[in-house]
Amino acid sequence: MANSKIEIEATVNSDINKVWKYWTEPEHITKWNFASDDWCCPSAENDLRVGAKFSWRMEAKDGSFGFDFWGIYDEINQNKKIAYTLGDGRKAVTTFEDLGDKTKVKTLFDPENQNPVEMQKGGWQAILNNFKKHVEEN
Repeated sequence: MANSKIEIEATVNSDINKVWKYWTEPEHITKWNFASDDWCCPSAENDLRVGAKFSWRMEAKDGSFGFDFWGIYDEINQNKKIAYTLGDGRKAVTTFEDLGDKTKVKTLFDPENQNPVEMQKGGWQAILNNFKKHVEEN
């Protein structure tokens, strides 16, 4: 199980251009990049180029815990695919499928070994669900 990737997905009721913009622009990332309402993403930096870095600050709203979620881009194919290597060496790939007035967003990622797979899948899926909600409401 340690080597199998975790997959999450959501179909966003929006066109591909808006979905891509909201996924990649820091002013939008800070509005959706957290798993629950007691967390926030106070800052995000995103240099969307192969070999360049992204860094998103994730914090509990009560100040009890926080961390930087960061990585280096391995592949970028506008409106189709973003692949990256996280700071701890794990790989992740997010694909965007244009369905006309909807967009399917799917992420495949290597699990870390600190937390149960179901917990990791749940956390990443919650963030993706938050993304979907942000796009659809704005």
